Amino acid sequence: MIVPRPRLLFWVGFLALPLAFAAAGPPASTAAACLFGLLLLAAFGDALASRRRLAGLEAGLPGVTRLRQDRPAGLEIVITNRTGRRRVLRIGLAPPVGFESPQEELWVDLPEGVARSRFVWPCTPRRRGRCLVDGIRVEDRSPLGFWDVRRTLPARGEIRIYPDLLAEGRHVSALLLRHGSLGRHAQRQIGRGREFEKLRDYIPGDAREDIHWRATAKRGHPIAKVFQIERTQEVYVILDASRLLARVGGDPPRAGLERFINAALVLALAADRQGDLFGLVAYSDRVLGFLRARRGRAHFLDCREMLLGLTPRIVAPDVEGLATFLRLRLRRRALLLFLTDLDDPVLAESFLRGLDLLRRQHLIVIGMLRPPGAAPLFSRPVESTAEVYRSLAGHIQWHDLEELSRVLKSRGVTLSLLESETMTADLVSRYMEVKRRQIL
Repeated sequence: MIVPRPRLLFWVGFLALPLAFAAAGPPASTAAACLFGLLLLAAFGDALASRRRLAGLEAGLPGVTRLRQDRPAGLEIVITNRTGRRRVLRIGLAPPVGFESPQEELWVDLPEGVARSRFVWPCTPRRRGRCLVDGIRVEDRSPLGFWDVRRTLPARGEIRIYPDLLAEGRHVSALLLRHGSLGRHAQRQIGRGREFEKLRDYIPGDAREDIHWRATAKRGHPIAKVFQIERTQEVYVILDASRLLARVGGDPPRAGLERFINAALVLALAADRQGDLFGLVAYSDRVLGFLRARRGRAHFLDCREMLLGLTPRIVAPDVEGLATFLRLRLRRRALLLFLTDLDDPVLAESFLRGLDLLRRQHLIVIGMLRPPGAAPLFSRPVESTAEVYRSLAGHIQWHDLEELSRVLKSRGVTLSLLESETMTADLVSRYMEVKRRQIL
């Protein structure tokens, strides 16, 4: 495609005005018409000469480019110049939705005799997920400068935008003290542990339930069992991707699911550092993804890939179906950390029915972002009548959540109301408390 440049428009305007005034006199009009015809002939010849102006150019992108959300980065572009002559091109890239770039276009100089040139397009991704780039727009000038020659060079590349865990890591930096343990202070384990280690001779003071009666009968003297603290436990983060998690809040404004995804990945790193097995489940009206608990860097990358394209769905969650799914697949007792929203009383009631299938076998902890304004009535001052009504609404919401927390506690389930700013640190602290007290 070719488009006129300002030079062509200038000369057309410059000659059109004298031609209009010279229309009254035949000699002058003939000369003006000849000049105008020469201009049109030159423009037409320049357009014909520029048909293959961009021949021999190819564009390429990396197969997969991995970027971090909200972190300035660059997209590498490779231009192949098979003609070998020097070119000055203007490159345009249609960025996918959710990208910001300080430059709408990029001027590049292809040196003479250089076949491949690399350039970096500065950009800042703002939205987690996958996106595709299917072409690079290039523009060159015609030989006489009357036209701009434009073409879209085919180039296909995938961009994967992951959460920026460094931003979340600032909130849990106080917890990452030593290689072997997490916690604000070094704390000893509570309890004797539940994992069998070995048999030994009975020592006065050992509990009767620790005596191994079969080994005692076989050896003819009392034998006791020795237990050790469980070093490898299973931890599952269960993410709700239904309609309630699409609501935006906090500072900076972000959907609840986005905050939960960041927290889940940080918790996966913490569990791996503790030697535990980490698993991941995502659900809405059905189970969207399931990764059995494992450990290691490869497993963490699998978790990150699974969460890459997870987005909220405008549907009601099916907790009972999820509970049946987990009941059939999780044989070993595990810590199930639900990240969900229980604002809706109907959904909360359905959630309680689903937990009945899991709570007897597994330890369940529910993490929920505190709704804006949900607080006791006199916990903060009010300055206007409108704030009084908002405080009353917040008090009712807080009271309903307290009632729900008491009902869950009676069933052995813990509900934690999380603040948006400290959510990740609170979840890691809750996990470490469970591990330290050997509740699992």
